[in-house]
Amino acid sequence: MQEIDPTQTKRAAAFSLWMHAPMPMITLFKTLDVTPLVRYSRRTGCKFHMLLCWCIGRAASQTEAFYLLPVDQKLIQYDKLAISTVVPTADHAISTCDIPFSTDLSQFQQDYLNLTRRVHDTGEAYNLAEEYMVIGTSALSQYDIDGAVNLYAGFYNNPFLIWGKYKKGFLKRTLLLSFQFHHTQLDGVPAAQFLSRLQQEIQTIQKASIVPKSPKG
Repeated sequence: MQEIDPTQTKRAAAFSLWMHAPMPMITLFKTLDVTPLVRYSRRTGCKFHMLLCWCIGRAASQTEAFYLLPVDQKLIQYDKLAISTVVPTADHAISTCDIPFSTDLSQFQQDYLNLTRRVHDTGEAYNLAEEYMVIGTSALSQYDIDGAVNLYAGFYNNPFLIWGKYKKGFLKRTLLLSFQFHHTQLDGVPAAQFLSRLQQEIQTIQKASIVPKSPKG
């Protein structure tokens, strides 16, 4: 990671307009067809949540703006991404776990299982924010919700995705997802393109390398 001069980037105007705005966060909602993820999960034994996080990383890695983030009134450039997830701990609390993104599904799954187990057992968060541009996620997968908007705290400017339980149709499984982002980092068009790219990654999950079976959860 390194600080860069925002005036020398494509985000110069956005930095000037939105960096000091009192409420610079935007939230988009999209209904995804997650049928391919459900089928792949059942066929391979991979966790549905892990697969969705991997697809999010795949889509973000193809979106240039995800490698820039406003931090402490500065614009920081990263060369690596991570996906953060909320983990229930052994003492019945919750903590967060940052999983380094890898285009290799097997590697991502291994890191996901090892790191989330570590956070569950220790109750201590695992953070990569110093080295990675972290994409936050929160899954309320036991609950049927129609959407959520994350808290804007003024210091956590990272993009954030929230979803609940996927809905079951006759031949389709759908998931309503919210995507919150800082306007300095993204405009509406590339944000919408990211969500479209996420749907494309989900549709092509069957082309991913089949990973070894793991306990479902």
